Amino acid sequence: MIGACRLTDAPVRHDWRLVPGALAVWAAALLALLVHWSSALVIGAVTVVVACLLLRTGRRAWPLLVSGLVAAWPVLAAVHDAATHPLREAAARQVSRELDLVVAERPRPVRSAGFGATPTGPRSVVVPADTPDGARVALLAPVQAWADVLPGQPVRARGTLAPADPGTLTVALLRVRGPPLWAGEAPGWQRLARDLRVGLRDAAGVLDPDSAGLLPALVVGDTDGLPDVVEDEFRVAGMSHLLAVSGSNLAIICVAVLFLLRLLWFGPRGSAAGALAALVGFVVLVGPEPSVLRAGVMGAVGLLALALGRERSAIPALAGTVLLLVAVDPGLAVAPGFVLSVLATGALVLLAPRWVDRMTRRRVPRVVAEALAVPAAAHLATAPVVAGLNGQVSVVAVVANLVAAPVVAPATVFGVLAAVLAPLWTWAAVWCVRLAGPEVDWLVAVARWAADVPGAAIDWPSGWWGGLVAVVVLLVLVVALRGRGTVVAVGLVAVLLVVVPVRVLAPGWPPAGWAVVACDVGQGDALVLATDEPGRAVVVDAGPEASPVDGCLDRLGVDRVPLVVLSHLHADHVGGLAGVLAGRAVGGIAVGAGRSPAWAWDQVRHEAADAGVPVVGLLPGQRLGWPGLTLDVLAPQRKEAGRAPDGTEINNRSVVLRASTRAGRVLLAGDVELGAQAELLTSGVDLRAEVVKVPHHGSGYTAPEFLTAVGARIALLSVGADNRYGHPSPRTLDVLTRGHTLVGRTDRDGDSAVVVDAGVPALIGRGGARSPPKP
Repeated sequence: MIGACRLTDAPVRHDWRLVPGALAVWAAALLALLVHWSSALVIGAVTVVVACLLLRTGRRAWPLLVSGLVAAWPVLAAVHDAATHPLREAAARQVSRELDLVVAERPRPVRSAGFGATPTGPRSVVVPADTPDGARVALLAPVQAWADVLPGQPVRARGTLAPADPGTLTVALLRVRGPPLWAGEAPGWQRLARDLRVGLRDAAGVLDPDSAGLLPALVVGDTDGLPDVVEDEFRVAGMSHLLAVSGSNLAIICVAVLFLLRLLWFGPRGSAAGALAALVGFVVLVGPEPSVLRAGVMGAVGLLALALGRERSAIPALAGTVLLLVAVDPGLAVAPGFVLSVLATGALVLLAPRWVDRMTRRRVPRVVAEALAVPAAAHLATAPVVAGLNGQVSVVAVVANLVAAPVVAPATVFGVLAAVLAPLWTWAAVWCVRLAGPEVDWLVAVARWAADVPGAAIDWPSGWWGGLVAVVVLLVLVVALRGRGTVVAVGLVAVLLVVVPVRVLAPGWPPAGWAVVACDVGQGDALVLATDEPGRAVVVDAGPEASPVDGCLDRLGVDRVPLVVLSHLHADHVGGLAGVLAGRAVGGIAVGAGRSPAWAWDQVRHEAADAGVPVVGLLPGQRLGWPGLTLDVLAPQRKEAGRAPDGTEINNRSVVLRASTRAGRVLLAGDVELGAQAELLTSGVDLRAEVVKVPHHGSGYTAPEFLTAVGARIALLSVGADNRYGHPSPRTLDVLTRGHTLVGRTDRDGDSAVVVDAGVPALIGRGGARSPPKP
């Protein structure tokens, strides 16, 4: 870590002797977990044989010999014990068990999209824990009862065992429905770390909501209060690494402490000791995450090298860290955070100094060269893994990280100071937070700007194959950039054409002259109605989460929303309201007569108040108009009763709209079920339309007579892929098919747009295939 930070030093010859051994141990653990535990024995034996042969020739192969023995014993033993643990058999039979456990890591919230009366957000947590014999178990437990347990805390839990994910050391998953049967006291230092994290979160409340959620994430990796929209913007911008504590955080803290101690006339050994104490404290504050452990151990090695006068030992420190940590916990070999952290550190050690030297020889100021080289090297090294994990490649990451880099260090230092001071002097912590505020605001602005760039992230094949393809493309690109000829560049283009999904290279989105778009927001509704003014559109419903609808509106270029209509207050229609409000001028939020469920109504009012947007009511018979778009409110006729309605009643009170667009009339039916559909049929309201948004995601509660009365040429089905509700119903699809209605489904077609083709409405999926309506 220390070596990686000193980009101004002259180039050095790195010591590579530990690298083959570290790679052998890593490979042994990786294959033992992904293939079979005996793979560790094979790799360990081969490594020992090779080391012995090298020793006979007089070469110094002792590190390689030790690595082979490590692969053949502790790594093999750990994976074998996990693979043959008795709990695996019990998990396969899904029996109930009561287990005494010790919490190993902080609980990780499991976010889920809301549906119906269930709100969006974390309802469960995953709690890694260890049995008395050292086996790792993952608890899937209710968030309210388990969110506050701490590492090192003994607990007793009862639940149903289930098989764990393959390729890990976790032997079983324990599904727990209630609180711990018994919970002991957590270690004092863990309780102190919790209090510091809570203090930072509370002090950050003086900032704007986006920045208040970002500061704890930036400093200690606490993303609980981070808005979904901001998190998605950081991902698209290639800045999500700032939300996970890694070596860069430790480097910032250690360098700050070293600088302070040197100013106080401490010698190298005293400064290293002080920085080591700060490093240990920071690791405790954050928690024993894989990337933090890697960075902590490597930082300790680097500080020891500094104290002994060997400041240029970055490669041996990195290799030794990998060897040590994988030997102690072979599960790190498949941990994405660990892989990303090692790759990024290696790039900073090997690539960044060379790039800095080359740029300075071309008269680029060294400060500018270092600012360019560090984010570029880290992004280049980690891009294949990120592409495989996320199924996306950010094309703005280098620039975004370059612009963001200058404020990361001061924001981190002020944030850590705020956490440390919060239990003692709240006012001092608040002032530190205010000092960090402008820097955090800048990070939010940069991420938002980068994510809004057209084509900021392109889709990519996910998984191992996606990562390998990204490696090949990256190597070809590097060779091409080094001037190896036009053939290589042509080859690069050919590879991109083959591996990048067709939808990425399809004709541009949105299609010209679109009138209405059903956004792909998963299991929920979000529709966009165009006006004659570019960039201005009415939004009907917002889906279950903020990120999907925000991305859909970005793709459509919508930055002004005169009205957001929420057909009813179920989570799959209002959960993403913050995504519509993010960075856009919104004129108002319109609702019908329903105010249930209460939590959703409170959430809508709160988000509207934060954005300074008024909430207005809609009544049947109202007409709203904008250039090129008119909305007529057809329902609901009934007002909400005093008692709390059930899900069907809430659906039947959906606002039903008829929109007049350039593509003809569009009927937006919310989630009305059979009762409300019958009322519409008998009311005498003209339901005829060229396009219909099929009510309730195409459920079986859709009357054939209702669809026949509408007589639409195109039906839009807003539905989530592989949803557990059985939507859309085969019966509803059969009715549409027999009526010669062209069906657009967001689960298969993605964003689905209705345009005018030769005077009649036509359907275009985001993949670019134009589908004319059937006669």
